[in-house]
Amino acid sequence: MARLPVIVGFGGYSAAGRSSFHQAYQRIVLDTLSEQERTEVIVGLAVMMNLVTVKGDDYITAEDERINKAEVMARFSDIVCESTLVRPINSSYFDVKHVPQQQAVELDKTDQKALCFELPKRKLPASIPERWQVSELDERNVKVVVADSMIRTESHYESSVHAAGQLPTGFNPADLYSSRFHPRALQLAVVGASDAINSMGVDWQKIVQHVAPDQIGAYSSSIMSQLDDNGLGGLLQSRLRGDRVSTKQLALGLSSMTSDFVNAYVLGTLGATGSIVGACASFLYNLRAGMEDIQSGRRRVVVVGGSEAPILPEVVEGYATMGALATTEKLCKIDGSSTTDLRRSSRPFGENCGFVIAESTQHVVLMDDALAMELGADIHGAVADVFTSADGFKKSISAPGPGNYLTFAKAVASANNLLGEKALAERSFVQAHGSSTPQNRVTESEILDRIGGIFNIKQWPVTAVKAFLGHSLAPASGDQLINTLGVFAHGVLPGIKTIDRVAGDVLQERLSISTEHRKLDTTMDIAFLNSKGFGGNNATASILSPQLTEKMLAKRYGEKATMLYQAKREKTREQANAYNEEYLKGNYQVIYKYGQDMLDEKTIEIDKNSLKIPGFGKSISLNKDNIYKDMV
Repeated sequence: MARLPVIVGFGGYSAAGRSSFHQAYQRIVLDTLSEQERTEVIVGLAVMMNLVTVKGDDYITAEDERINKAEVMARFSDIVCESTLVRPINSSYFDVKHVPQQQAVELDKTDQKALCFELPKRKLPASIPERWQVSELDERNVKVVVADSMIRTESHYESSVHAAGQLPTGFNPADLYSSRFHPRALQLAVVGASDAINSMGVDWQKIVQHVAPDQIGAYSSSIMSQLDDNGLGGLLQSRLRGDRVSTKQLALGLSSMTSDFVNAYVLGTLGATGSIVGACASFLYNLRAGMEDIQSGRRRVVVVGGSEAPILPEVVEGYATMGALATTEKLCKIDGSSTTDLRRSSRPFGENCGFVIAESTQHVVLMDDALAMELGADIHGAVADVFTSADGFKKSISAPGPGNYLTFAKAVASANNLLGEKALAERSFVQAHGSSTPQNRVTESEILDRIGGIFNIKQWPVTAVKAFLGHSLAPASGDQLINTLGVFAHGVLPGIKTIDRVAGDVLQERLSISTEHRKLDTTMDIAFLNSKGFGGNNATASILSPQLTEKMLAKRYGEKATMLYQAKREKTREQANAYNEEYLKGNYQVIYKYGQDMLDEKTIEIDKNSLKIPGFGKSISLNKDNIYKDMV
């Protein structure tokens, strides 16, 4: 009997805020919420952004003024909205008008007088440049004359890109735990995974006691590695800037560190870890690994995630040079104006010119259905299938190819076998890759429309969350998944509000792409998450709603077991809500166990049949079936 991978926890951070308890999703669909719901979202973000702090029932402003919740809403609502989602790049990342650079200046012999200078001997380079003529002035000082050569001077340039999907202004993951020397993407991984674990409402140690140590897994990655000063960026630039390479920059710069950090400092498991990189489809590649682990029975719990912090001038310039990013000049040209609304820079399926880079961290906790029932875990959905495929031979490494036809067709066919054409036609929707490039809007719409026709779908609801969050690269599909769980829970499908109309070259005979948020008439049963990545990496996942998942489990386990599960689930929800209430007060409860609960290897008990690890409830079996016994 196949085990169903159910989603029992989710958390993270994006330009819309915190993922758990649907805060980020609700920020996106803010104008569809009730007044009370809007207040909760705005106030929660105001606390997260350090605009106010909580003391009892009051909120304290930076001016030490006590105000109530209604006053927070009235005073800070506009600030919160302006300081979330895609927006102009904040100077705390870099100054887009004055990006530092070194500019080369070539001099010839006629300029020698301009290159004659004096300096103390102790300041001479360890290796005297070939074109330097050095003569002593006295015991301590020398005169230097430089022959024809190239010199570099400090300068700056204006970035062609002025917008990005940034975490809410004022929220700094580095402040939430002892994050010294951690690259930003690793900071995001720690706080994002902690949010997912805490959101479950089931203590992690309780889970550890119910499964063997090797039945837990963690899969996560970033595609750009860690390119800030604390990672590979600092490693590569240190000598050129006259600094020293640190002992941490190389190790902490690896793309696998997003997974390693979660396991080493948040989970502390002895099971499988992995970091699968598939460009912009990386989250779904890791989700497939977690899904297959659970379906096969190799793992019973898997944490899947992705973290990326690419808002750096070098990364932005690299993608802009490729022509992949939406530049301010191109946006103005599309708008026919000398200015543009940078909050509308990401325009999936509209008249667009490139994607908007973003930072994000997203994590989900998967369990097999039997363990979820046993523990009373709250089920937010299930992973039915994930398909991946390459593009075959390519002319350009960044161009789309046929591989996405394979992944999307397989995902829809799989769902059709599970639920039938009526469910597909009436109770499914698509989370499109929607990268906001001209090529994507044409090629992806053709794929969705053609496959929709094959399965007799007439008006297929399509949304694209990158319109609000930008493109976060590795965790981009995680952004889609978090948004999907919000749609399942609240029944509102985000519209692509950054476009005025769908572009004329978008094929949409069978698609329903709206520029407004839509309150769905029926409960959705299934969502398709589509992802296309550089290099020919394609993935499509089918995600089942919590309502459908619960029906399936009731059929599998029967009425008595279902009622017992539901009773346990009430306690789980109480504990989860308690975490949420503390979070809204500014108590983030980040899990970071550096040097804590370390295992003394001498305490491991081992014999021919098993290993017993202190602190874990079950032993690891060494009795593996011989699958090649008919060959020996």
